[in-house]
Amino acid sequence: MQVLIILISLFLFLFLSLARLWYKLWWNPLRIQRIMNEQGIRGPPYKFVHGNTKESFKMSMQVRDTPMSNLCHDIFPKIQPEIHAWTKAYGRNYLSWHGTQAQLVITEPELIKEVLVNREKTYPKPPPQDFVKQLLGDGLVTTNNEDKWAKQRRLANYIFHGESLKNMVPVMVETVHEMLARWKHQEGKEIEVFEDFKIFTCEVISKTAFGSSYVEGRSIFQMLTDLGMLLTRNVPHVRFPGLSKLWKTADEIEAEKLEKSIFDAILGMIKKREEKVKAGEAADFGNDFLGQLVKASRGTDDSKKITIEDLVDECKTFYLAGQETTNSLIAWVVFLLATHPDWQEEARKEVLHVFRNNDPDAEGITRLKTLSMIINETLRLYPPVIGMSRQVDRQLRLGKLVLPAGIKIGIGNLKLHHDPEIWGEDVHLFKPERFAEGIAKATNNNPVVFTPFSFGPRICAGMNFATHEVKIIISMILQRYAFKLSPAYVHCPVPVLTIRPKLGLQVIIQPL
Repeated sequence: MQVLIILISLFLFLFLSLARLWYKLWWNPLRIQRIMNEQGIRGPPYKFVHGNTKESFKMSMQVRDTPMSNLCHDIFPKIQPEIHAWTKAYGRNYLSWHGTQAQLVITEPELIKEVLVNREKTYPKPPPQDFVKQLLGDGLVTTNNEDKWAKQRRLANYIFHGESLKNMVPVMVETVHEMLARWKHQEGKEIEVFEDFKIFTCEVISKTAFGSSYVEGRSIFQMLTDLGMLLTRNVPHVRFPGLSKLWKTADEIEAEKLEKSIFDAILGMIKKREEKVKAGEAADFGNDFLGQLVKASRGTDDSKKITIEDLVDECKTFYLAGQETTNSLIAWVVFLLATHPDWQEEARKEVLHVFRNNDPDAEGITRLKTLSMIINETLRLYPPVIGMSRQVDRQLRLGKLVLPAGIKIGIGNLKLHHDPEIWGEDVHLFKPERFAEGIAKATNNNPVVFTPFSFGPRICAGMNFATHEVKIIISMILQRYAFKLSPAYVHCPVPVLTIRPKLGLQVIIQPL
């Protein structure tokens, strides 16, 4: 009798396990596909287990390493070939599949606005998974916990706005001087500036947010970079449900090691500050970003207190996001000015008018109208953020659509940035004059079509920090040098966390 009970229990367990697997791998995807098809939303059909990931990966590999001819800015088909192909085939909004996960990709401005403004808080961010979680944790950029996000946002606003931002300007200026001192020995020669800008942005975020130098934080930056590469390499891969719990790939093992090493390194930074306070060498933990995080983790007010894990996640977020997006933006501004000497000269005239040969200051930065136009047009053509995602936890209505629970929403903002219906037939030309009367005029009072740093309440907290940094470094370069692209430059933008020049950015500088 006992053996029979065991056999029946085993049979029921196997039956329920197979039923759950069948539901996840086949019945539910076909159910969601039917619901969306009935509402006019179509897309590439679901394929068993892997969805559309094989097709998407194949499209990406076909164009990823192919240089673009004539320095063309029409990067959308190269950076996101699957969205480019499937919006042409199925319309502005379509259904696709990452494995068994349904994703409604939207490129219709009004739908995007509804999702990102999120007045009813019905479109949270998906919780970070796998490599994303190891890279950024559950920090400001990734968390879908509203209370936690509010705490983290208050801290970020304190550091990256107002007087705190103004106080960072001298540090940025000093760091540019250090970079330009290295350039002194290479005047008239070719310089690979993408790596120089990487060092510069790492140095700035280290000094302003963490009170350390690039050399001190180099190991953390390198480990985050390595994790980012693992993430990029594994995005197209779909593993059979449950298999990752039984067996880990070499990349997953490496990612876990890097995650632990980063955690230990950041704890080491905190320990140094604690030791200085104990020894009487410092009055408190400091007023930079790390200092504020440590104070928040030690506080008694539950509405502001954060855990050590939250602290580490925020450090990872600002180490990476504070460097990666700004590095990309500086590189593309220099690329565009190098290929448009007329705009380079216009920007130089403005910089010399505002600052003469003096170092940039916080007040003068706000008066750089031409440079602001150039930065905005660069962000339109080569935005650092090329996609956002949200999730649907319960059935709800989006526009005229009824979305089933469990679906994700992918926002194709790069498509909007390169859409001739929005920007005109000259959409792929570099024309900063689009922004001469501000973003509202350039977008016909529909700012959601220009979202280089996201939109709505989750807009990037470091946006002003990034644009200040770009204005300072470009101003100081323009005061001293004219520059042009080297004949060695190969135009091959690729998506690696942000859009970057795959083979670097080589320019030739001439002192004025």
